[in-house]
Amino acid sequence: MPKSLFSKKLIPVYLLLPVLIVITVLLFSLESDTRTFNTLTETIFKEELSGNTLNLHYTLAHPEDFGIAHYAPVLPCYSAAGQTQSQQELASYIEALTEIDREKLEENQQYTYTLLSRFLQQTMEGNTFPYYDEPLSPSGGMQSQLPILLAEYTFRDTQDVEDYLALLDQTDEYFAALLVYEQEKKDAGLLQADTSLEQVREQCYTILSKEELAQGTHFLQTTFSERLDKLLAQGLITEEDAATYISSNNRLLTTVMQPAYETLGDGLFLLMGDGASTPAGLCHLPQGQAYYEWLVKENTGSALSVEEIKALLYPQFNEEYTALHDMLAASEDSVSMWIKALQGNSFSLSSPEEMLADLQTRMSADFPALPATSGSTAHAGSADMEAQGALPDSSLFTASLPSLAVKEVSPSLEDYCAPAFYLTPPLDDTENNVIYINEKSTPEGLELYTTLAHEGYPGHLYQSVYSQRTMMSKEEDPVRQLFWYGGYLEGWALYVEFISYDYATELAMETGDIDAAYAYQIEKHNRNMQLCLYALLDVAIHYDGASYEQVHEVLGAFGILDADTTRRVYDYIAEEPANYLKYYLGYLEILRLKEAAKEQWGNEYSDLRFHTFYLDCGPSDFTSLTEALTKY
Repeated sequence: MPKSLFSKKLIPVYLLLPVLIVITVLLFSLESDTRTFNTLTETIFKEELSGNTLNLHYTLAHPEDFGIAHYAPVLPCYSAAGQTQSQQELASYIEALTEIDREKLEENQQYTYTLLSRFLQQTMEGNTFPYYDEPLSPSGGMQSQLPILLAEYTFRDTQDVEDYLALLDQTDEYFAALLVYEQEKKDAGLLQADTSLEQVREQCYTILSKEELAQGTHFLQTTFSERLDKLLAQGLITEEDAATYISSNNRLLTTVMQPAYETLGDGLFLLMGDGASTPAGLCHLPQGQAYYEWLVKENTGSALSVEEIKALLYPQFNEEYTALHDMLAASEDSVSMWIKALQGNSFSLSSPEEMLADLQTRMSADFPALPATSGSTAHAGSADMEAQGALPDSSLFTASLPSLAVKEVSPSLEDYCAPAFYLTPPLDDTENNVIYINEKSTPEGLELYTTLAHEGYPGHLYQSVYSQRTMMSKEEDPVRQLFWYGGYLEGWALYVEFISYDYATELAMETGDIDAAYAYQIEKHNRNMQLCLYALLDVAIHYDGASYEQVHEVLGAFGILDADTTRRVYDYIAEEPANYLKYYLGYLEILRLKEAAKEQWGNEYSDLRFHTFYLDCGPSDFTSLTEALTKY
């Protein structure tokens, strides 16, 4: 019988065994690190969300699909003991992570590992600055954010209604805990200024007034009924169930939440008088400069030092100032054209729906299409297509668009809300989206158009839906939903907002309004210069100790002479440190990343390819994005 053709290649058994042992150990080691990492991230994800029902609800539409089937509705309350426990848990996460060999993980896990490691370390560093955070700031504190989060709390089933009512029932404990925190801030010498406390007090008395509740017209009453109507239409509840829920909601708003606001306002009044009378920069506090350095990194995701940030901002400001000056000096009519173009009725599109549709059409060539909800990603184009001169199919872009509702901010919140904002959808439900417009501070016309670009397309809504669907389709670790990168998010929104000025210019040219087209470019440079100036003032106030008088003088050099206006600018920046940098430094970091991509890709560069890279990476710090670019 002939021997096998491979008989001469057989390896003796005694030589084969060591090889098998090595391979088995290697495979087990790889599997062990992968499994350990998955277990760690799953633990972090479940523990963090199970302890905060608001975060859970806004992160996951169906938590049971992610292993969170049973949880107690909880609105997490501050306590010194709780902070210590959180710090211990954070330290245990970091220790567990260091025991995992990053190089033995799969490629997508390695990126998540890097993000998680840097995020945990950054958070740990922040814990060395207790009581520097301000959860009750006048412009964006929980006293104004909580009602909005409650008003948009989606009712998908009766469990959501029960959870919602349970959270309402805890608002008294929640605000009482915040008052304790403010007392401890005062004891530490870190309480916010009296004028800021007074603003928060006024909000506590007006956001949830007895009069509105008695009339049944408060938005937390009307939106509650509207959400129940959807459950009624689906047959998930009866008319009797709805009446019972409405009664419970009214009772809790009247007997728990409204008194909680009132008690908080009264408590803040008792804290006033011993601290500063008006806001000032962080550098005036102990460790203030060090905290500001940490806060800038936390808010922006940028690793640049404060001095490096200054070196980036000053040339940018000069560039924008020069461009604006030259455009205004080019014609005697430039200023009048500019003023006319900013009037709402001069813009060719009037409704938010028309503007959003126009933005979606114009962006389709340079931005990837939204992935389909089924998990398959359909791109509007690719780098190869661009190189061949092919244009993306715009129908692919519109095929997977989610629904969008544009709502007005309740009149009771107009004084305390941003001109517009977007609520990020859950990871597993990107179909329903809401943009809020503050009618009191957002005019029509060009500004509404660029605001919708910032909040909608190609801004927050587009970026969020793209990221969520991409993560689901690639089965990325959901722990990434816990990481927050302000510079990535707000930098992107500002980046595309500036692009939308070019879209508006195209629109004006198409309608034959040459003057408006020119004026829109003037406004683009003006907006850019203004935000750059505010970013510089942020650094000057919080790191260099600039006084109100100095800021008033700087603003006066640019024609802002009214003392009330300059005081509002100064106070806002003083109360919201690193906020403008979150937007503007994030924007500049994207431009730096874009230049790096052009250098790396050469002739293969296109805006579509860069935008696809940025969005495919998902929310990240800029160090990680720069590293990822070298492998893209």
